[in-house]
Amino acid sequence: MMHNDTGYWIVRLLLQRGLGFIYLMAFLVALNQFRPLCGENGLLPAQYYMRLVPFREAPSIFYFLKGDRAYHLCAILGVILSLLTVTGISEQYGTAVSMLVWFLLWVIYLSFVNIGQTFYAFGWESLLLESGFLAMFLGPAATQPSAAVIWLFRWLAFRIMFGAGLIKLRGDECWRDLTCLDYHFESQPMPNPLSRFFHRLPASVHKAGVLFNHLAEVALPILFFAPQPVAAVASAGCLLFLLSIIVSGNFAWLNWLTAIICLSPLGGDRIAAWLSLEPPPFIPQPPLFQALTWGLVVLVAVRSVEPVRNLISKQQIMNTSFDPFHLVNTYGAFGSITRERYEIVLEGTDEEKVTEETDWRAYEFRGKPGDPQRMPPFIAPYHLRLDWLMWFEAMPSMGGHSRWFIHLVIKLLQEDRQTLGLLSKNPFPHHPPRFIRALYYRYTYGKDKWWDRELVGDHLPPLSLEDNALKLVLARYEKSIAPLLQS
Repeated sequence: MMHNDTGYWIVRLLLQRGLGFIYLMAFLVALNQFRPLCGENGLLPAQYYMRLVPFREAPSIFYFLKGDRAYHLCAILGVILSLLTVTGISEQYGTAVSMLVWFLLWVIYLSFVNIGQTFYAFGWESLLLESGFLAMFLGPAATQPSAAVIWLFRWLAFRIMFGAGLIKLRGDECWRDLTCLDYHFESQPMPNPLSRFFHRLPASVHKAGVLFNHLAEVALPILFFAPQPVAAVASAGCLLFLLSIIVSGNFAWLNWLTAIICLSPLGGDRIAAWLSLEPPPFIPQPPLFQALTWGLVVLVAVRSVEPVRNLISKQQIMNTSFDPFHLVNTYGAFGSITRERYEIVLEGTDEEKVTEETDWRAYEFRGKPGDPQRMPPFIAPYHLRLDWLMWFEAMPSMGGHSRWFIHLVIKLLQEDRQTLGLLSKNPFPHHPPRFIRALYYRYTYGKDKWWDRELVGDHLPPLSLEDNALKLVLARYEKSIAPLLQS
């Protein structure tokens, strides 16, 4: 294989360590959140989903290893394997060990994603799986780095950035009149402490930011395939753009992972010279590994047909997988921007009857806005899945209540400990509430406090476990899963 860039080994090292770190975040999230979200007693139990969806449509080891214990042990195994890649131990014992570690990371995380339902329906799940699959072929530290695989990472970086750019140009008009950032920092899914500062920048700076967005997502990715140092300059521009997103909001590991992948066009030889590093002696790649690598190139080329068709289509869709293994996907983000921020605030009371004088106490989530006095936290690259779903649930276009949201209310009324572990504040530490309601607010950045909010109305009226409406929901749910329980 061609090795005209003597610094491919540097790029390989950066990709492996970076991807290992993101896998570590992903498995820590699975360890802490998968069971309350999709476990045996979760908001959307995966066991029922797997009885409805055949293995061939959602391949997962959990069709064979069942239950919360399996989820827990596999998440721990994922954490351990991730640490092996972060520390580089996985790359010290030859090609077979390196490939095995990355293969297990990919298979285990694929198994969580394919049964995680709406809680695992984010575009960065497919992105982590696709990049993790490619990482199997980067090779261990002692072997000659594969130029072909580095270029496949460039192809992935191009599709991520260019797809995101095109979906914006074809989408919301605010991307064309350069006003999207007038709204984005306030209405984004999960602001951080710096988001308010970015929101209050002058309109001219916001317009410049949108232009920078178009430059980084439409123009620069084309240069990823140019000779050095042009490709490296394009990579640096995109990395600067991604850094601006990272510091201005909590987007889980999306932009962190994208930045790691966008390291692939860098000129590794220049990095090595800057750091005064000499390449270690390499042994040739085993013939079988070379053959597998070229097989990967052919596979990616064939599977890229649908993503390319989608890129050039006027009806471009974003964040879609074309196979159940998430091998070669299409990406994109924020084709439309919400103009106003709405939040659902869950409150409970332990009083026997609800009156106008009832004392309501609010539940507080770990990341999403709630208490107007509370400063938003830094969360990314960690991913708070329930908080993100609450942002989607509050969108005016949703219309109605998701099944998981009703189950959330029921779990809080039942004082379910796993569910409460997803929250930062339980206002009923000694006994469950008798009633829970959900209020619907419009939030804006405040001057004397972090948020000002205006009550829009009820999102859910006061309900108790004795309420006929909840009993009907429970009855319908039990009826729907009865055949599954008997199978």
